[in-house]
Amino acid sequence: MSDKEKNNAQDEELDQVILTLEDDSELVCDVIAYFPCDGKNYVALLPVDDPDSDFFLYRYEERGDDIELIDIEDDDEFDAVSEEFSSLLDEQEFGEILDDEDE
Repeated sequence: MSDKEKNNAQDEELDQVILTLEDDSELVCDVIAYFPCDGKNYVALLPVDDPDSDFFLYRYEERGDDIELIDIEDDDEFDAVSEEFSSLLDEQEFGEILDDEDE
């Protein structure tokens, strides 16, 4: 599935991911966006039960029908991904403002 198809699928209904935390508790998150950065694929997640919390950012790789989430351990990589995601959010908010003005 291409990134564009994933983003379009998100518009219809959010995918969810269950993260297993270090203490073995589980956290259900909505997939907010799939996006590329520096030739790699990333995903932004937001906990369902705490929408005011910070986003979780992960690199991901597709393995057949499954997606493997990979921690971003390099500070420079994390900074670049955070900046890309912030730009994506700004574009979406700007697009929503334009859509509201058209109505």
